[in-house]
Amino acid sequence: MATWQTRSSSVVYENPWIRVREDTVERPDGSDGIYGVVEMRNPAVFIVPVTDADEIVLVEVERYTTGRVSLEIPAGGSDGEDLLLAAQRELREETGLVADSWERIGNLMALNGVCHAPEHIFLARGLRDSGEAHEQAEEGIVGLRRVPWPQALGLIKDGSIVDGETVAALMCAAIELGRIS
Repeated sequence: MATWQTRSSSVVYENPWIRVREDTVERPDGSDGIYGVVEMRNPAVFIVPVTDADEIVLVEVERYTTGRVSLEIPAGGSDGEDLLLAAQRELREETGLVADSWERIGNLMALNGVCHAPEHIFLARGLRDSGEAHEQAEEGIVGLRRVPWPQALGLIKDGSIVDGETVAALMCAAIELGRIS
């Protein structure tokens, strides 16, 4: 079976978070092509926070890229730090919450047709207020919602949650928590 072959590669853009490269390739069928790849500099972390009342804590984030408010789980870049520490930081920064229990429940690759973007999913339980100010305005967060678990799945079904990573992370959490098999 033929595979992709990279003939040359050049970085066409980079900043502290991403690098964009353009590769000259030979496709699996032997034809020539060009492939653009977005590389995340550091893995991302996604947190599914579950309250003692079996609610999922979601953030309402104004997304520059889409021009709309998106309903998502807390998430962010690891910035090169330990993934669990990054997940704990992101939960605290985006929601003002800390968790007593952390479990790594999955790994994803976002938009793997055009990106190299590893993501790691954590389940956070035993939630409580951190007592610290959080960075909602800087992050573009305009609100928080606590949604009962069955309603969270309904928000996916009705199209209220459209963020792919949130959908995938909630699916991983549903499997881990025995909500689906």
